[in-house]
Amino acid sequence: MKIVLFSDIHANLPALEGFFEDIDQREYDAIFCLGDLVGYNIWPNEVIQAIRKRKIPTIAGNYDFGIGRMSDDCGCAYKTDGEKDMGKISIAFTNSIMQPQERAYLRTLPAHLRVEFQLNEDKMNLLLVHGSPRKINEYLFEDREEKSLLRILENADADIMCFGHTHKPYHRILHTEENGKHHYRHAINIGSVGKPKDGNPQGGYVLLTIHPDSSIHAPERIEVEFIRFNYDVERAAKAVEDSLLPDEYADMLRQGV
Repeated sequence: MKIVLFSDIHANLPALEGFFEDIDQREYDAIFCLGDLVGYNIWPNEVIQAIRKRKIPTIAGNYDFGIGRMSDDCGCAYKTDGEKDMGKISIAFTNSIMQPQERAYLRTLPAHLRVEFQLNEDKMNLLLVHGSPRKINEYLFEDREEKSLLRILENADADIMCFGHTHKPYHRILHTEENGKHHYRHAINIGSVGKPKDGNPQGGYVLLTIHPDSSIHAPERIEVEFIRFNYDVERAAKAVEDSLLPDEYADMLRQGV
């Protein structure tokens, strides 16, 4: 089974269109969106409409949760006063342009999705979250202490956990021994379609492959492909500059930061 996983579009319609163009050229069996459809650009309603048109199962991101409830707090961890001020403008702008039907949709999104596989007499749980199983806006960066990350997966009964929120893709394999057998768990940050922060302005997503012989005891039989795609970055950046949003968001799109 090949599963497309994507996240953090953040109202960037050109990026979402580029993503759809890319996946339409690939073979896959299922697709899931891990949230943050809105914020930071001018197309939150259009992004939601496009996701719904394709009937893509979607969970709530922290920005979706806030906007769905017309909150002035997106649950974002801004580091400086300048970032906080920009964030206030972004969430106020997004709230001002949301249509009632699209806002109502955001309020209905589930927090998590769980898919349980039964392969080779092993149970293997795939857990999809936005930030972490514990908190929608928890940041799980790649340098997270192994014991801490492993504890999060174990407590959530997740053998494969996919998430977004940091906009920085990575894949870590965590190993334990249980009843004399090796148990491998996978922590996969799927990156961002519409607001990457890893220095690459291309949009990104993950293609996860579950093989017939995949197992919690064989880490190499879980395939994780990080895919990058081109889109009209300048169109998305110019839209920001022509709006009430801070111009800094346009520069971030151009630089992938």
